[in-house]
Amino acid sequence: MSNPQQLRYSKEHEWLSPAEDGVATVGITEHAANALGDVVYAQLPEVGDEVTAGETCGELESTKSVSDLYSPVTGVITESNQDVVDDPSLVNSAPFEGGWLFKVRVAEEPKDLLSADEYSEFSGN
Repeated sequence: MSNPQQLRYSKEHEWLSPAEDGVATVGITEHAANALGDVVYAQLPEVGDEVTAGETCGELESTKSVSDLYSPVTGVITESNQDVVDDPSLVNSAPFEGGWLFKVRVAEEPKDLLSADEYSEFSGN
């Protein structure tokens, strides 16, 4: 399993893209998707919602369990991935591409996000 080097990672297993014009993309890692099992339902934050780093902002339900979704940054949601709501299996099949979850206008990025190598060590992959 390879974690893209350009992304940053939270200890709650979310990834964050570099911000473009202040907006970053968020998803869950392949490690988290594999641990969840087949994702069958996604409740994502809505456009305009304010999210806070480390706090719950949605949930993913799989055939194994329900897992809270945490925001890795503080900001305002600019887009939710409707494709994932319509087809939650994208989280499993393409966690770093089409399975992204939401975009957020970043107000504050925490200092404790991990690099790809640090996340691989943290997650044991």
